Amino acid sequence: MSILNTTEIMELIPNRYPILFMDYVDELEPGKSIVATKNVTINEEFFQGHFPGNPVMPGVLIIESLAQAASILILKSEEFAGKTAYLGAINGAKFRQIVRPGDVLKLHVEMIKKKRNMGVVETFAMVGDKKVCQAELTFIVGATDKKDK
Repeated sequence: MSILNTTEIMELIPNRYPILFMDYVDELEPGKSIVATKNVTINEEFFQGHFPGNPVMPGVLIIESLAQAASILILKSEEFAGKTAYLGAINGAKFRQIVRPGDVLKLHVEMIKKKRNMGVVETFAMVGDKKVCQAELTFIVGATDKKDK
């Protein structure tokens, strides 16, 4: 059972197709941790060029998936509700296994530090029982500008 579905996710973060890389949130402890799911399918646009005949999810998009889950964790904190979380830094990123169509990516995020308009999280992504990626991410939280420009 999911805590947040795709529609509810889109109410929290500005990402939309084709750059929304999360299907649902499995677990959420606001201000502490989140676990979310990304079902990787052959229909993803990036597989057309990465790599034809040998589809591999780009590592940067695994990081983006983790960042989106982290954004939800941060924005579910009362003091950041209604704002936007911007990725400020990626530290210690490691890629341990290839992610392919058909894989179910479990996105794990834990809040390490939060102060004023900043948050630092430890993240890792799993496929089954294998860790495929890990990184520390830093976010800057700012006002959401919803005006048309």
